[in-house]
Amino acid sequence: MIANLRFVWVMVLAALVLLALAPLQLIGILLAKLGWTQLASLVPVLFHKAILKIFGVRLTLDGQIVKDRPLLLVSNHVSWLDIPVYGAIAPLCFVAKSEMSSWPLFGTMAKLQRTVFVRREDRRNSHQQANEVADRLTAREVMVLFPEGTTTDGNRLEPFKTSLFEAAKIALNKSPVETAMVQPAAIDYTHLHGLPLGRAKRPHVAWPGELDLPESFIPLVKAGALDVTIRLGEPIILTQTSNRKIIARDATNSIRTMLDSSRTGG
Repeated sequence: MIANLRFVWVMVLAALVLLALAPLQLIGILLAKLGWTQLASLVPVLFHKAILKIFGVRLTLDGQIVKDRPLLLVSNHVSWLDIPVYGAIAPLCFVAKSEMSSWPLFGTMAKLQRTVFVRREDRRNSHQQANEVADRLTAREVMVLFPEGTTTDGNRLEPFKTSLFEAAKIALNKSPVETAMVQPAAIDYTHLHGLPLGRAKRPHVAWPGELDLPESFIPLVKAGALDVTIRLGEPIILTQTSNRKIIARDATNSIRTMLDSSRTGG
């Protein structure tokens, strides 16, 4: 009963925050088209910070986003909650699967975040999709990519899909700089109600692909009191001669090391 009341209360508060900030963000998006991007960058950060507070999520950040641009931030993908968590640390834009654009609430939020939607299975248009991401990188926007292409149970890393790593190389053709940055980031949900989440319990927080969104969303919102850590690794320098598969391999190894460190207290 208490959990149900909490869910209703949390959703009411989240809806009020969205209704309050959505008009500001729409204005910000219009201003961004005229070259004034500050409002469109600031509002999503405020929104995500509020969402984490309402949902009872405590975020620990280990490391800093590098200042060099173009910058592609690449991360493991565990939950629908990953986007609010990352969105709360800095002005970021996301690369997401195209199906997300039609989801109730989440699709609206993603569009307000100026998400780039891609069809990962559409290999024929992969270059066009990489170009769209590259345009945003060239405009000095930090793009967050989940190269596994799916969420997991929180205990493993899926092989990285490398096609959108090409976006960072394309961005170099469109900018005066000679190098771009790929910064690995590891997101790890560590505690629920103060108790450590070990291997057996991480799937209760994660959103593995076999679950429908409500099956993950509702219990997690009801539970609250969740701790999450983001670790930001050393950036990988990318040039025109870089091999995207090697970049993806190095990013994978970096994320795996950071996850191991987070889980052992290192």
